[in-house]
Amino acid sequence: MKKKLILFFSLLCSIVMISQESSQSFSLQEAIDFALENNRSAKNAALDIKAAEKQKWETTATGLPQLSANIDYQNFLKQQVSLIPAEFFGGNEGEFSEVIFSTKQSVTAFAKIDQLIFDGSYLVGLQSAKVFLEISKNAKEKTDLEVRKAVINAYGNVLLAEESVKILERNISILQKNLDETTKIYENGLEEEESVEQLQITLSGVESNLNKTKRLKTLAYQMLNMTLGLDINAKTVLTDALENLTAQYISINLLENEGNVENTIDYKIAKNDEVSKSLLLKLEKSKALPRLSAFINGGYSAFSNTFTFTDSDQDWFGSSLVGINMSIPIFSSGMRSASTQRARINLEKAKDDLTETEQRIKLEIAAAKSDYQFAIEDYENKKKNLNLAERIEQKNQTKFFEGISSSFELRQAQTQLYSSQQEFLQAMLDVINKKAELETVLNTINY
Repeated sequence: MKKKLILFFSLLCSIVMISQESSQSFSLQEAIDFALENNRSAKNAALDIKAAEKQKWETTATGLPQLSANIDYQNFLKQQVSLIPAEFFGGNEGEFSEVIFSTKQSVTAFAKIDQLIFDGSYLVGLQSAKVFLEISKNAKEKTDLEVRKAVINAYGNVLLAEESVKILERNISILQKNLDETTKIYENGLEEEESVEQLQITLSGVESNLNKTKRLKTLAYQMLNMTLGLDINAKTVLTDALENLTAQYISINLLENEGNVENTIDYKIAKNDEVSKSLLLKLEKSKALPRLSAFINGGYSAFSNTFTFTDSDQDWFGSSLVGINMSIPIFSSGMRSASTQRARINLEKAKDDLTETEQRIKLEIAAAKSDYQFAIEDYENKKKNLNLAERIEQKNQTKFFEGISSSFELRQAQTQLYSSQQEFLQAMLDVINKKAELETVLNTINY
């Protein structure tokens, strides 16, 4: 019996642990933090930074000493024969003797060190590698901003769907109760059949909306999971409530933030483009400069008619060489000049693009502030409208069962209430999303 109890509790603990592992709970901030680590786009952007760091070192290493080694083994299947005048060996004038100058086999082993002394393109390349790394970092920053905004939107959509389901289920419960009571009154001959039919139409419409909203809720969870970097069918639990989150996302101070355009990510990216175009112009100019490099090598050679190179008494002959090479561009038929002019034109375009980006960002900030302010005002307005719609619907429900108002008037009040409920939910979501959008444009994250 004791062993059975131990086995039962072990099994129970395992089930609990599996259940805990199969679902994950997130507040909005926890979801953002999780996505910044696990979202596939964010992970790839982080890998791009690592790749840029490696490329920076790759560029730097080209100007450092380069060591290479070379080993050659040659075995003539048939040796080359040379002809020399026979008189060199005491022969007749005008005759030639066949001579083989080399051994049948040879081995040569050499090592070489190359060192770049001066190259204008290398210096520009070093600067370009730093700029490329900066571009990758800015791309990661922009990706993180977009991932954050996407998580907020997806998280809010899930909360909206959850709240919509709760409200619709509550409305259905109330409608079903009203329909049952009205049906009883009608069966007793105290109410018209139209009243029952009006409530049935309303109930049917709300039930249809509930089914649709439940399907949308499933899709909303899948979209959130994908944004988080999880499997789309993973079980995710959200711990924040829509109304509480909305209250947290109302920030008047954010509307008063003037914003520094130069701190926005789009401006930084446009500035990177200008700098990179400037470096390309420098690169084209550097092609007119000389290139200076030096080298030193050394090695040994051995010769034999048979393979005796591993023997201890094999003779090896050493040699070494040092040299300097200078390459001077003189005339390219206007090719370098045309390339330089093209790079200068692209730089001018990049400067214009930077100015255009600056103006566009200012406009985007103004528009985002306007949208956010409207979202806050609309939220307050929709909240008041919902309270009024609830009171109107309650009054009409009371009047209907007292026989003062018609079922048509009750249905109108109910339809108005349901519309106000959805508008209020959407207004809360708009506050959250518009604040996230404004923060993204400003590159000012207020957690």
